[in-house]
Amino acid sequence: MAVLRAVRNATIWENNIVQTIASAAGTLSSIIFVLPGLVMVGWWTGFPFWQSFGICVFGGILGVMYSVPLRRAMVTGSDLPYPEGVAAAEVLEVGASAGAGTENAAAAAENKAGLVVIVWGSIVSAAVAAIEATKTFATDVVGNVRLGAGNTVSGLDIGLQLALVGVGHLVGVTVGVAMLVGIVLAWGVLVPIYSSMHAPVADTAALANDVFRHQVRLVGAGAIGVAAIWSLGRLARPVVTGVISSLAAARARTNGDGAALPITEQDIPFNQVLIVSGLCLIPLAVLLASFLNGTAIGTAAIPLVIGAIVYIVVAGLVVAAVCGYMAGLIGSSNSPVSGLAILTVLGAALLLVGVAHPSDPNAAKALVAYSLFVTAIIINIATISNDNLQDLKTGQLVGATPWKQQVALVVGVAFGAAVIPPILDLLNHAYGFLGSPIHGITAQPLAAPQATLISALADGIITGKLAWNLVGIGALIGFAIVAVDEALRRGKTRRQCPPLAVALGIYLPMSVTFMVVVGAFAGKAYDNWVATRPNPAAGKRLGILLASGLIVGESLFGVLLSGLIVALNRDAPLGLPGITDAFARPSMWLGLVGCAVVLIFLYRWVGGVARRLA
Repeated sequence: MAVLRAVRNATIWENNIVQTIASAAGTLSSIIFVLPGLVMVGWWTGFPFWQSFGICVFGGILGVMYSVPLRRAMVTGSDLPYPEGVAAAEVLEVGASAGAGTENAAAAAENKAGLVVIVWGSIVSAAVAAIEATKTFATDVVGNVRLGAGNTVSGLDIGLQLALVGVGHLVGVTVGVAMLVGIVLAWGVLVPIYSSMHAPVADTAALANDVFRHQVRLVGAGAIGVAAIWSLGRLARPVVTGVISSLAAARARTNGDGAALPITEQDIPFNQVLIVSGLCLIPLAVLLASFLNGTAIGTAAIPLVIGAIVYIVVAGLVVAAVCGYMAGLIGSSNSPVSGLAILTVLGAALLLVGVAHPSDPNAAKALVAYSLFVTAIIINIATISNDNLQDLKTGQLVGATPWKQQVALVVGVAFGAAVIPPILDLLNHAYGFLGSPIHGITAQPLAAPQATLISALADGIITGKLAWNLVGIGALIGFAIVAVDEALRRGKTRRQCPPLAVALGIYLPMSVTFMVVVGAFAGKAYDNWVATRPNPAAGKRLGILLASGLIVGESLFGVLLSGLIVALNRDAPLGLPGITDAFARPSMWLGLVGCAVVLIFLYRWVGGVARRLA
């Protein structure tokens, strides 16, 4: 916004288009969940540009096209909170009104105060992240405990990221409570049960983490699958309504009545959506065929390509809808794209095994790689839909025209697709990926845990070694959560326990989910507090802007730090040289107390700002 305003009198809609392009380009980075798997299994030695670019650009454009009818179902006709979309709209509106001025003195004062709150929230959040980067504050408070005399263990991992507190404030206490239920199920029930089945070990922390990564997350994936399918079933009617509405809008344009549609309801015409989607499938089929050329399963290329294209079309639409719903529920940053990637690779591997029937190790290896390739395309569809609906929510709130945003999203996808392959190649050469036969320059390879798990799942299905019992247990837990949610919805209090949020609490690391829960309760406590003070409405709005600033500041610093890591080829380029492992425990206490003090101060300060506006 600052750059555009320096050039000329930029409008809020121009700023929104810039934000839309940038977010679409950045969203494609979620390909890190799958694509490194091709290096880990030894199929690629790097990331060939044109193949990687094709996966990103054509999968991304399909994601944009799929999000067109979903917009009407999940944005226009839904009460999903879309926390990051709302936050972005708040930032755009405050920036625009502060720059353009306003006739209402009270509104002008509140807008200026809102801009100050966003800026200082961003600065403080970035400053805390910078202190953590020096190792003075720990980034996590980690602990573990042995329960009883046996080998039963559990753990605690609180990520000290203020951005997560901001996300929790935005998603609200209902989602926060549901995620807390998931955390308790994962670390209070499942980790102790599964750890008790292992042989005694001295390192309880390693055992707890190993059980969570290799067993509990599979249970969580099963729960996500059931919760996602149930959520999709609940969305069937609005999705169909959205498609019908899109067709009606297309007919209106064809009949020359397009001008009668409000500008906030003018999508890309549905017939053009179908044409673009169909055209994208042609280069994708070429990519798939070229991938199979010369492999041990190349003789089955025709059925494999046809099956993959059908799977991409159908599964892509399903994961786009589910991902969009989850983004609306808890935000794009916390939507479990990797969980859907797990379900997608399960389906892809099962389908491909049924078509190809690998009979030797080379064929099995090729089929594993091909399943990862297909999954990467679908995950691009999912991640773009995951982000696009958030952007379209922002557009709805600021009065933008959807079709212009959708075109901007395609532009952003193209830019991101051109940038991501060389960046991945750079990381591969500098660090390498854990488990890959290709080693990087440094001795500390990137873990890429999602890609590792997804690769292992594909290999487990194709070789017949997958622990289906864990996925099945997760599915049963998912059914139980759905039943509880339905009972609560029909009760007198009309409360909810969103199944996807509970499943997320099981699947995602506690380092991510715990602070979201803290933020949800902190936001509720703040709202209750300002409700008893002068100017409560302004106080609540400023609280949302503070949460937005916490997200923005830490995110921007994270981008800067990533650039320094790659440029300097060091894991901790800002780490102070005098800090050793002996300082680990004091740094945890410093970080915990420091973050708590900062949050209390910020919320009290924002409440004071609101009171002075009264």
